[in-house]
Amino acid sequence: MITDSVNPVLRVAPAPPAEAAAHFRASLAFHADVSDVAAALAAGGDPGFVVVDSRSTESWDQGHVPGAIHLPTALVPEQAEQLLDRSVPVVTYCWGPGCNGATRAALALAELGYQVKEMLGGFEYWAREGFAYETWQGPARRDADPLTAPVAGACGC
Repeated sequence: MITDSVNPVLRVAPAPPAEAAAHFRASLAFHADVSDVAAALAAGGDPGFVVVDSRSTESWDQGHVPGAIHLPTALVPEQAEQLLDRSVPVVTYCWGPGCNGATRAALALAELGYQVKEMLGGFEYWAREGFAYETWQGPARRDADPLTAPVAGACGC
């Protein structure tokens, strides 16, 4: 029996450091994580961006990031100009990592001339990390899931 001597991780070699740096720098230009968005919003004052929930009204009512603007993806072309200022960066989110609604909303906004990032993890990770959210019934918060949020505070990353 012949086996490949290189493990599956290294079967395709890592990119050269300069290419890897360019890739990861570009990734950070397109994405923000839930913890960073929460920290920026909690710092008080103007965070320098606006958060857009791109889900349906039913999903919005179930729970959304406090202060977010509700703008379902399908309505971006007709309503973005009334709700958003092109000079203010936008951070979009949808349900979670298994949903690309925030990506579609970000694309629609970028095509309209907005600076935009996508919040990785979406509303699922916002709630799972224990951040407060709003529902049609009022404010809510869940205990942080120890598999997604550090029990001792900041993750240090």
